[in-house]
Amino acid sequence: ADVVGYSGLMEADEKGTLARLQAHRREFLDPKTAEHNGRIVKLMGDGTLVEFASVVDAIHCAVDMQKGMAERNASEPVGERIEFRIGINLGDVIVEGDDIYGDGVNVAARIQGLADPGSVCVSGMVFESAKNKLALGFTDLGPQTVKNIREPVRVYRVRVEHQATPAAATLEEAQLRLPDKPSLAVLPFHNMSGDSEQEYFADGITEDIITALSRVRWIFVIARNSTFTYKGRAVDIKRVAGELGVRYVLEGSVRKGGNRVRITAQLIDGQTGNHVWAKRYDRDLEDIFALQDELTETIVGAIEPELGKAERQRAKLKRPENLDAWDLYQQGASQLYRYTKDALAEAQRLFREATGKDPHLGPAYSGSAEVYYYSYVYGFADSLAECREKALSPARRAVELDHEDASAHCTLGRVHYVRREHDSAIPELEIAIDLNPSLALAHYGLGAVLVFSGKSEDAIARLEAAIRLSPHDPNMGSFMVRLADAHFFMDQYEDAIGWARRALRQPGFQWSRYAVLIAALGHSGHEDEARRVFEDVVVQRPDFSQKFIRETHLFNVERDFDHYVEGLAKAGVPAE
Repeated sequence: ADVVGYSGLMEADEKGTLARLQAHRREFLDPKTAEHNGRIVKLMGDGTLVEFASVVDAIHCAVDMQKGMAERNASEPVGERIEFRIGINLGDVIVEGDDIYGDGVNVAARIQGLADPGSVCVSGMVFESAKNKLALGFTDLGPQTVKNIREPVRVYRVRVEHQATPAAATLEEAQLRLPDKPSLAVLPFHNMSGDSEQEYFADGITEDIITALSRVRWIFVIARNSTFTYKGRAVDIKRVAGELGVRYVLEGSVRKGGNRVRITAQLIDGQTGNHVWAKRYDRDLEDIFALQDELTETIVGAIEPELGKAERQRAKLKRPENLDAWDLYQQGASQLYRYTKDALAEAQRLFREATGKDPHLGPAYSGSAEVYYYSYVYGFADSLAECREKALSPARRAVELDHEDASAHCTLGRVHYVRREHDSAIPELEIAIDLNPSLALAHYGLGAVLVFSGKSEDAIARLEAAIRLSPHDPNMGSFMVRLADAHFFMDQYEDAIGWARRALRQPGFQWSRYAVLIAALGHSGHEDEARRVFEDVVVQRPDFSQKFIRETHLFNVERDFDHYVEGLAKAGVPAE
């Protein structure tokens, strides 16, 4: 077991961190280890090595520890929480006195490094030994290549159920229910080309199929960002269907060689695990778009035969005039979805090269605008004002080229609201949802701009729809912080605090997650905790102040801004 972010905690408050860690060990962790017949082999600063004679005891102990730590952390300020990653392995060890070492220990350490904060990961050996002995769920993360271990290690995540806030629990329960209409998740197609450089091509095919299916209004389609979290993992289809709350799952593979492409696809009923159909397609590369249409129509007919008889209003995507440009666009999209500063810069280069080859390739213009959008949101740009200015032209161009492209309207709408042009943003996002009711990012965008426009009650349903459509989205922190904002402006401070804390547990730094938590804590009388959260955010955003919030946040209702800044002031956030 290892403490998450221990170096940062020590840098911020060495004495306090040590005291809290020692208290957790003395009051909870050590007694819990003894309760499950474990032996603490050694403590290594923030790390702990524990030996058990029983796999079942080891897992029960780890799960109880994580549940207990979640409860103990619930009242702690975000920046002071002691959270663990835990890894468990079953194997031979070398004994030397009271110490143990060897590959068995090394694998446990590497698996621990793969665990998320507050979670438990186990090796395949542990899973096979315990799967029929425990009333716990496991998620297969597939073979993992780890440092200094020759062969890949199969890893499973134990499902540790923490106590959820009432608002969170309601939404999570809703995510498990099947929608009223046919529902589908498209898993990333496997690249079978034998060339890792062709990975983007398989991803592009998958994304195009998702887009085409999403435009069928009577099918509920999970967003690309969530299904791609399963990329590279061996999955249990029934479990995936349960986790995403869908009836059907489509999986397949792509093999590209020269000017030929082979696509295999199979549609599976996620409730029974039975195959609905499976098919192989061999085509020239020039026929790829016709093949996507054929595949989409086949899926639609297989899911609901009556749909084949109904009048279809699915708008066709405009096809690129230049396949090289389409290829460059797909490479750019692959970089865009990494959401890092360097990857966004490379995506922008590829999108510009694509539009240079095909000036009518609308999605590449949308991609260029998205680069500016994320550079603004994540603070990567040297000039945020320049980002907002430059994003508008390519976003408008994409809509001009294809008025029926929901993603283009979604991008334009989101660009408008980062420019604080909320009245222009709302109709674009409404058009996007009308064209593609399954577009999670459009639901999020509309929810966000409604919050920014002082219409928080109307925003909540849109934000919850975004989470339902993309329950594993890498932008989940943004989805959650907008829900925190909405509850804040409805004076529901405890709900706002709950959502803000959940947002902060999501990957990536976003200053607005800290801002709403500070403001809600300030208004609810928790000024001391609010000040500690403020101390956390200025480590990464030294210019965080009331003035920074007024200049950078996207609210456009003056009384909302005043109410927000008042909460910050109560927490001691300086005026400038």
